[in-house]
Amino acid sequence: MMTIVVNTTLKKENKAVIGVDLGGTKIATGMLDQTGSLLERSQKATAGLQSSEEVIATIVDTITEVRGRQEIAGVGVASPGMVDSRSGVILNGVNLPDWDGISLQAELERRLGISVRLINDANAAAWGEYVYGAGRGSQSMVYVTLSTGIGSGLVLDGRLYTGASSFAGELGHTVINPDGIQCGCGQNGCWETYSSGTAIARLAREAIAAAGTQSLMTALADKEGTAVSAKHVFEAAGAGDEIAQKTMEHVIHYTGLGLMNIIHSFNPDCIVIGGGVSRAGDAFFAPLIRKTEELILEPYRGTCTIKPAELRDDVGIIGAAALFVDRE
Repeated sequence: MMTIVVNTTLKKENKAVIGVDLGGTKIATGMLDQTGSLLERSQKATAGLQSSEEVIATIVDTITEVRGRQEIAGVGVASPGMVDSRSGVILNGVNLPDWDGISLQAELERRLGISVRLINDANAAAWGEYVYGAGRGSQSMVYVTLSTGIGSGLVLDGRLYTGASSFAGELGHTVINPDGIQCGCGQNGCWETYSSGTAIARLAREAIAAAGTQSLMTALADKEGTAVSAKHVFEAAGAGDEIAQKTMEHVIHYTGLGLMNIIHSFNPDCIVIGGGVSRAGDAFFAPLIRKTEELILEPYRGTCTIKPAELRDDVGIIGAAALFVDRE
């Protein structure tokens, strides 16, 4: 079992902290104070970078920009893909050149002379929401991001839980329908294939085709010159479109099944939902909460609060930086 114990040596020093959100399209870096206020921010595109050396140099540039002459407690880096947080190694890169097997933590520490911690981006988001966002005050919190896929992170008894090999929390690949469609991971019926933003758009298109009639979802998408997306489903359902409302019922059922598994497995007192789907508002959350309460076993009812995330686009920066925040 592996948990991450965060910042036990920087007590009351009140140094600033830096977070880096590393993605396939951009590197976003911010400097925060110990209260979580964003003091400085830098962002650079990763398009055009040709090698791991160029990526690392760009990360260092953004850190240097936000740091200035400020004394720093440490730098947290949130990365997509598989990350070994124990050794600080990127095991597989996502949309970055020559990025497999990179010892990023050690390389950044060598170049910067500052303590660095490397973490998966979903775990960073979980820790950020726990420390500064919707999970504040909870004891055990599970973070779920419903976006292109489903990412998640676990904070159990106040500690970020990453498992024996740093891979804990891949809840999007828990199976809710063994006879369902094939997921990109190769399994059938993963939660991700039913509740992610991508899945919601697919379910909507299937519903429109099956109905054989016009839907407001199509009109909204055509107006924007795009394909039907989860956003159009929520908007059309709110306007009373019958096909969209039926699609929403399916989405809420499947999402509730995934949350049921989380509650039965981890007994958290809080689940925070992030990603684009989290911005659907009460029209999504109210029926989702009701459905989840219906699905879970009776002793669990009323034990867990389900909330939308609060930190939005800066959650990766804030969560990575919070690895060095003094919480004593």
